[in-house]
Amino acid sequence: MEDFERLLNESSGEIIEISSSRPDATKPEWRSDLPDTIPVMPLRGVVLFPGTVAPLTVERVASRQLLDELLPTGRLLGLSTQKDADQDVPGPGDLYPVGVLGNILRMVRQSDDKTLVLIQIVERIRLTEYTSATPYLKARFEILENKFPKPGDRWEAMLRNLRESAQHFIDLNPNIPEEALQALLSIDSPSILTDFLATNLSLDLDQKQKLLEELDVKKRAEQMQQTLNSQLHIAELQQKLRADVEGEFSDAQRRAYLREQLRAIQRELGEGDGTEEQVDDLRERLDAAGLPDTVKSQTDRELKRLEMIPPASPEHSVITGYLETVAELPWNQLSEDHYDLKLAREILDRDHFGLEKVKRRLIEYLAVRKLNPGGRGPILCLLGPPGVGKTSLGRSIADALGREFARISVGGIRDEAEIRGHRRTYIG
Repeated sequence: MEDFERLLNESSGEIIEISSSRPDATKPEWRSDLPDTIPVMPLRGVVLFPGTVAPLTVERVASRQLLDELLPTGRLLGLSTQKDADQDVPGPGDLYPVGVLGNILRMVRQSDDKTLVLIQIVERIRLTEYTSATPYLKARFEILENKFPKPGDRWEAMLRNLRESAQHFIDLNPNIPEEALQALLSIDSPSILTDFLATNLSLDLDQKQKLLEELDVKKRAEQMQQTLNSQLHIAELQQKLRADVEGEFSDAQRRAYLREQLRAIQRELGEGDGTEEQVDDLRERLDAAGLPDTVKSQTDRELKRLEMIPPASPEHSVITGYLETVAELPWNQLSEDHYDLKLAREILDRDHFGLEKVKRRLIEYLAVRKLNPGGRGPILCLLGPPGVGKTSLGRSIADALGREFARISVGGIRDEAEIRGHRRTYIG
């Protein structure tokens, strides 16, 4: 939630405000107003549980069209996980039949191909029949009711043990924020408790889907207790190992260990999105570029920052663009200049008719460079309206010198701050 609010504040995209009233699934009149069919958004690599509020990044065309047509008149949609995360255009047979009913709370369009949306997960549902597959999925559905055991001492003891185990697990894990413990202690419903734990514990996709499909709250609690016992054992071993080896790591080993821990956390939070491969690719390209030491130290610092910034952050694309530009510069590619004034004049006359004053000034400039190749001469500026030959004169001089011709178009830029790096210094 905090990451979503931060990205929301940083975003310059269009914010879609939605009524703050939330559906109350405990009120019969709310359920009586449910539509017969709802749009269905496929989820890739994530299972959502009732009682949670989930920030989602929506990039697929069909899903963005779903949101555009649903809002602002409607807010309810179905969410179901794909069986195969690599399927780009999933159909009805590619989704699990049991999913969740979501209520859209807030949405912001970051760009034409990316939308951030905050969704409150309300109920478990079963998608009984798909009524449409284009331009996005629509289906009939039914709400799935939880099955609670009869109250008793044994059931109360099971819940208390589950809560205490979860609290102990949070205490052992320094990576879990303190707010998670406060949220755990505020939960009264056994169903919400099991769903909260299923959301936050390290489980693979199949395990989470089975927990979503399990309607017997007692069975869910038993499964979560088994999972907690296993992860508590691992957490206790990790704590012991950390205590045993603390202070024995070399600086390089410590950095490698922390980097691997960071990557694991990002994978659990679904924030990886190829960033690791992108950083590795940039690092290889920068190493191959043969950068000077001062530039190399700067790019190393930027790579470290890039590893820690979520891909959805505007700063991520700014740093990526900067590093790609540095990697593409010809740091060690030098050409030998040929100061043949006669040849230069022939090339200028061959490519251009007239322009005697301009040609004479260019030849004078080349003559000075020939006499003093190590000096720092002035930068020539060719001024004139479009089509008079400024670019072609530059191409002819490059041809005469034996240099590669590089052309950078700055058409439309009205502020010299763009050239001085204003966009990289200020985000907004």
